[in-house]
Amino acid sequence: MAYVAVKGGERAITNAHKWLGEVRRGDTKIPELSVSQIREQMSLAVDRVMAEGSCFDPELAALAIKQARGDLPEAIFLLRAYRTTLPRFGFSQPVETAQMAVHRRVSAAFKDIPGGQVLGPTFDYTHRLLDFKLAAEGETEIDSAAQSYSEMPEELATIAQVFEHEGLLEIDGVNNNEDPPFDLTREPMSFPAERDQRLQALARGDEGFLLSLAYSSQRGWGNTHPLCGEIRMGEVSIGFIPDELGFEIELADVPMTECIMLSGFASIEGNAPQYTRGYGLTFGHNERKAMSMSIVDRALRARDMGGEVTAPCQDEEFVLYHSDVVEASGFVQHLKLPHYVDFQADLQFLRRLRSEFTQAKDALNQSSNEETKVAAQ
Repeated sequence: MAYVAVKGGERAITNAHKWLGEVRRGDTKIPELSVSQIREQMSLAVDRVMAEGSCFDPELAALAIKQARGDLPEAIFLLRAYRTTLPRFGFSQPVETAQMAVHRRVSAAFKDIPGGQVLGPTFDYTHRLLDFKLAAEGETEIDSAAQSYSEMPEELATIAQVFEHEGLLEIDGVNNNEDPPFDLTREPMSFPAERDQRLQALARGDEGFLLSLAYSSQRGWGNTHPLCGEIRMGEVSIGFIPDELGFEIELADVPMTECIMLSGFASIEGNAPQYTRGYGLTFGHNERKAMSMSIVDRALRARDMGGEVTAPCQDEEFVLYHSDVVEASGFVQHLKLPHYVDFQADLQFLRRLRSEFTQAKDALNQSSNEETKVAAQ
């Protein structure tokens, strides 16, 4: 809804929209950036928009980025808004990340993890120097060795499977609850929050906010300095059971990033001490987000592990209420919209306070002068 509080406001807004379109297009002598180019060549930005927009559709995410002029929070807002118009058919089956067709898998804790370390496409080992060859016109040369991930085995053992025979790593029990999982897109936030609500909020939370919380935890504000048990990125099959069929069908293979952080020891429910873990899962190739999510997930379990809540990253109300980029951006940016009535009311109140202050000060000075005269006599 447009808030038009001054004469000519509607015309000004229409002109602003036209100007925005011109600025978005840029110099018309330069070829226009296509949605397919964004989708294929800015894939990490597309993945972030899909993850925080809670909608897996690379084409729509690329379109949102183009419309938003590369402003990712604005693109996330656009995708979220479109998502609300889509029909809901039901819930997919739980994904089996152990069956992921892996493109990248590394473990910082287990050097000889079965299946080996698979570096995959990553900036981790690149020099942070500008590559001016990318500014040259023409096709970029592609090394055929970069395509070797196609020769990867279909499945690689997870860090949980590696430790399974010894019971050294905490595992999630089977959820026999027939109630549907919490749906943050249709239900209001509630506290205390169960882990399904927390993980859903973190999965669509702002990457920068979660990154800062994870960093704060590592620096002592939460006392969570974990080891990276495993990061894996690849394609996971999504299954769905239509009511009219009654059996599962495969909808698509969706790229996802999963992270498991090993964080300290604990004796859970009377069991022998074992590693506790934090968990992160996002759409696409989004390692920084998945790592941050897993660190914050573990921090939010402090009370469950018998610890005290002493830091912001451990306070679920603080984290979950403030992690959403759309709400945070909207709440801050609404301050740009007209608040003329509020300001005029504050201005009148401030003027009255200043007038009363001046009158009281003058009266005090007059009284002081009279007392001085009497004393002089």
